[in-house]
This record gives sequence, C-alpha cells and structure tokens, in this order.
Amino acid sequence: MDTATSVECGREVRFRRSFRSLVECMVPCCGFQPSVSVSSDTESTHGSISSTVTGTFFGYRKGRVSFCLQEDTRSSPLLLLEFTVPTAYLAREMQYGLLRIALECDKRKERCSSSSLYNVPVWSMYCNGRKVGFAVRRQMSVNDYSVLKLMQSVSVGAGVLPVAPKSEEDGDLMYLRASFKRVTGSADSESFHMLNPVGSTGQELSIFLLRS
Repeated sequence: MDTATSVECGREVRFRRSFRSLVECMVPCCGFQPSVSVSSDTESTHGSISSTVTGTFFGYRKGRVSFCLQEDTRSSPLLLLEFTVPTAYLAREMQYGLLRIALECDKRKERCSSSSLYNVPVWSMYCNGRKVGFAVRRQMSVNDYSVLKLMQSVSVGAGVLPVAPKSEEDGDLMYLRASFKRVTGSADSESFHMLNPVGSTGQELSIFLLRS
C-alpha cells in the first residue's frame, strides 16, 4: 500500500471512530459507521451543476443545531442556518444511517421570491419526511466566528470543541464537518449530499432546499 493510500485510509478510520463516538455519546445505541471523502471537481450532469463544499453541523448537546456551508474551511459562510430542533434529536435520526433534511419555502410568502435561496429568511423543516419545525437564516455572530476559527484546520471530522458552555445545562459543544456534493437544479432548488469514499457505504446525509 502506498503512502497516499495509507493516509486516506487513516483519515477515514479516524472519522468513522470520532463520528461514531460523537453520536454514541448522545444516543448510546448507535451502530452505524459514517465516512466521507473530499472531491474538488465541478460537474454538470443532466442539466444540473455540481461542486463540492464544506458543511458543518455544530451546537451544544442540549441546545439547538446550526448548519454552516462554506466554499472551504477558511472562507466566509455561504449560508448559516439555525434549526429549531435540539442536537440530540438529529443524533437520534442519524443512528439509523439515513438523514434527509428538506427545507421548503413558499414563493407567495416571500418578499423577494426571485432572490437567492441563501437569502430566504425562514424555512419549513422536515426530517425523514416528518415536519419538525423551522430553519432560520442568521448572520454570523462573534461566537460563530470563534467556533469556525477553531475549526479552520479541520477538513473532515466529528467531536467536541474546547469551548465553555453558555450554562451548565448546555453541555459540550459538538460538531460534525464533512464534504458535501452541492447540486444546483435551478434557481429554486439545491441539494447537498455528504460524500462517502468510492465503493464504501456509510451515513447517508442529504439536505434539500426547495422554493415552490
């Protein structure tokens, strides 16, 4: 086995172990083994345009989850959302190896229906087909900046960040970062799919943005 292959295998094993440990910490009965890989190619297939971006879930164990999309780990956020569901809820959904988050908005209720999807202020949120609340777009705060700054050197991984909780009830600040395939279907639809190494299976995690 050559050195490059050994490094990639080592990264995959470390990610699987850290992600499994993260979810087991919140949901002890988890047993899946998610994995990701990084691709920098941009493709165009069947009229859709795809590229690779960095996606990060982070939040206090007993708090709400934020989701951040970036071109790379050092760039400003393309999109920053706060989900009105607790971190533990998403962890429970992840334990079965499949998580599909659909975010939908109605053009008729939007002030600027022709604006970018990334400017939509509020989305209805569905997890694996069930409506669970909302996702709210927000500007990056000082705390968000500190979290993303801490993670600049992390391209793929999951774990706990050395950040003091806002209160004792919040618990640890947990994160999951992976590469996502970004697929732009139209001005009103985009999706993001967590990447797995070729030939392997693992966590299936996708996020869909749909303006209808």
